[in-house]
Amino acid sequence: MSFLSYPTTDEQKKLLETAGALADTFAARALEHDWEGRFPLENFHDLHRAGYLTLSLPRNLGGQGASLLDLVHAQYRLGQGDASTALVVCMHLTHIGRLVDGRAELPPVIVQLCQDMVENGAMINSAVSEPATGSPSRGGRPQTTARRQVDGSWHITGRKTFSTGSHALSYFIVGCSIEDETGEASGLAPLKAERGNFLVPRSADGVSIVDTWNTVSMRGSGSNDLLLENVKLGPEAYIDAQLPPLPGAQKRQSVWGLVLAAGYLGIAQAARDEAIRFARSRRPNSLKQSIASVPHIQDKVGRIEVLLLESQATLFGLAEQYSQDIESVDPALVGAAKYLAVNNAVEIIDLSMRVVGAASLSLSSPLQRYYRDIRAGLHNPPMDDAALSALAKRVLGNPDEQTKA
Repeated sequence: MSFLSYPTTDEQKKLLETAGALADTFAARALEHDWEGRFPLENFHDLHRAGYLTLSLPRNLGGQGASLLDLVHAQYRLGQGDASTALVVCMHLTHIGRLVDGRAELPPVIVQLCQDMVENGAMINSAVSEPATGSPSRGGRPQTTARRQVDGSWHITGRKTFSTGSHALSYFIVGCSIEDETGEASGLAPLKAERGNFLVPRSADGVSIVDTWNTVSMRGSGSNDLLLENVKLGPEAYIDAQLPPLPGAQKRQSVWGLVLAAGYLGIAQAARDEAIRFARSRRPNSLKQSIASVPHIQDKVGRIEVLLLESQATLFGLAEQYSQDIESVDPALVGAAKYLAVNNAVEIIDLSMRVVGAASLSLSSPLQRYYRDIRAGLHNPPMDDAALSALAKRVLGNPDEQTKA
């Protein structure tokens, strides 16, 4: 099977039909949500009713048990409708997938989370970025602090930025610096980690959302600040202790980046489709045919198709390769796929707007929204410099070791 032949099974066809129907519904609402900067909560009610929010959850936990390949294709289609919604869903599917992927047994706190997701449409995302540190991918130490108490419980205080999907989330995975206030008399084992991840329910006392999100890109993503004011949680909230690392965890964790890249490439596909629609229908009185017959328009469309094919082949090809051989997909290749998808999408949207001309700048045109939304992809990890560096190191090896040799 290749990306050109997908979908091949009835189940895959049904998944794309569901994603397509949702995408079309969300696209009809996107203009209003974007204009008002309003979080599209109704979209997530629709996603829950369709069973889409449990795609990355195994069947034995009540989910759909979709493969990575299925998720990439579904998110590619969903991203063509409303990029903000697709981004929120991507974060949710990715984080629940990372929590349960490859684990034969799960701690009760995660089982309860999965049950809440199936029954009530609960959603989850991480909250790791901060005003002072920026993205944790750059290595900054969290100023949000989790302090262990003598009974093993935790008190968490801090503020997180870019909490995507904030108003739809029931749980946050919060990255914290760890402080131990127990002492030897508590009888608790000493903590080895200086930082860790904690599962924080939205319903916990001291948790609130601060509506700070007011940007030109992904306006409907609700990427607000998360405020944690002396939030008291039980010992089980420290999920790093509940979920020990698995063999090959880096590859299993990184490959979910393909799902993120798929949503962004979906924006490019939507822009391409709008440009084709316009070119076929636009016929100024200076021409006997539509502008689709004009050589420079054909040149732009041809360049769009090449860029789209390049990104699709890389993205879907890696997802299919992973489904056949997990060990064969290096994290650097995932970063390269994301780099290609986003940067090619930027160029595809630019070319699409050139095909349409000044009309693409109208606020009634979806192209101006695609133009703004795709910019967010440049700032989702891995950023371009990190992706290119990882790819180069994969080829060149470790310079320090080469010097010693």
